Amino acid sequence: MKTTKVSFQINNENVTLEVRPYETLLETLRERLVLTGAKEACGMGACGACTVIVNGIPLRSCLVLTPEVEGADITTIEGLRQNGNLHPLQEAFMEKGAVQCGFCTSGMIMTAKALLDRNKKPTKKEIVRTISSNICRCTGYKKIVEAVEEAARKTR
Repeated sequence: MKTTKVSFQINNENVTLEVRPYETLLETLRERLVLTGAKEACGMGACGACTVIVNGIPLRSCLVLTPEVEGADITTIEGLRQNGNLHPLQEAFMEKGAVQCGFCTSGMIMTAKALLDRNKKPTKKEIVRTISSNICRCTGYKKIVEAVEEAARKTR
């Protein structure tokens, strides 16, 4: 079986792997690197459960082939914790009860993080528009929006 060598940085660690040319980033994260925060739900990029940040952009890891991330800087939900502390978004999601079944949570948080990285003071409308690309079947989004607003206040 033909493989391709790919190197990238993930959660501030350099990684080099031999991967199949058609292997998705989601498969690489979950099966090879045992980073299981990104979830496969739809497998078509529609739900956002597999969202990670690649070079500052939230991407659906089920749609990205691992060879495409050569040289990239990737952040997963596992990479948000710093010095043993949760990221303000993770804390706010817990405080506001924005987590129910938890399946969409990592993708929702990564999408919100990318927003807060580029806009420290998003409006409620901007938050709603941004997270609308992620599907949550449990919360109704109200608590998720409140959590992102809270995290924005904490990280200003």
